[in-house]
Amino acid sequence: MRVMSTRSNIDKRGAMILIGFTLLLAVNQVVIKITNTEIQPVFQAGLRSFFAIFPLVIWMKWSGIDIMTSRKNYLASVLIGLLFAAEFICLYLALDLTTVGRVSILFYSMPIWLAIVAHFVLPNERLYGARVFGLLLAILGVAWAVFDRDPTRTPSLVGDVLALGAGFAWAGIALTVRLSRLSSERPETQLLAQLLVSTPILLGIGALSGSPIRDLTLLGVAGMTFQTLAIAFFGYLLWFKLVAKYSASGVASFSFLSPIFSVMMGALILGEALHFEIIMALGLVAVGLVFINRKQHRSGLT
Repeated sequence: MRVMSTRSNIDKRGAMILIGFTLLLAVNQVVIKITNTEIQPVFQAGLRSFFAIFPLVIWMKWSGIDIMTSRKNYLASVLIGLLFAAEFICLYLALDLTTVGRVSILFYSMPIWLAIVAHFVLPNERLYGARVFGLLLAILGVAWAVFDRDPTRTPSLVGDVLALGAGFAWAGIALTVRLSRLSSERPETQLLAQLLVSTPILLGIGALSGSPIRDLTLLGVAGMTFQTLAIAFFGYLLWFKLVAKYSASGVASFSFLSPIFSVMMGALILGEALHFEIIMALGLVAVGLVFINRKQHRSGLT
């Protein structure tokens, strides 16, 4: 198997691609919210997983990548598939109940919960100094968002809890991979396992949660196509390529951009208000994420 060299620094080209990628993820949250008006949220997530299987399998066959995980990794593969399903049940329902801005701040707090658990279970991921400071800032930002209950902004406590739940499930996937033998599998193989396990769960729950189709138009079809090809296929593969080239820690240090872009997209496309509370919560979370990743990205851009 060909081994790709990994750069410790992220060059300007890599930085531009990462910025574009985080912007793509922000647009995706808006697309999900719009498509929710036409397709039941959980069923929509199931369709995305189902349709993404086909281009991914074609890509893996063409690239000579193993389709199935080894037998010793079956249990871990099922577990990350269940967590993947839980993540997107929570995320899609949260976007149906509250604003993109609130959901993005709470969902992209995932590195907070990952850092806390990793402190106790991963010896090389201890929290200290600047990372602890960043953790406190980010938690304060999350609390600021959750406790903003101004009725004029129609907050949804259920939506907030679901967004946090999606972040917890995402962190669970990362920890499962790192604590199991799944880390020896190709990322594409891990992704396929998540799609295969999550598809029947999401489609089944979506079908049992009322009418799967609300009012389907070409806009909804376009939304599903974007999510399937631009995110679940191209987006995830791009992420894997970036991690392989620049190292996971360097790529992860750009995570603070995701909630910033999501809040901006919610305001620009959906007209969501940029009030003081959400700006403060966003700022605290974003700055906190920078500090949490500080030890992993000291060398900066080249």
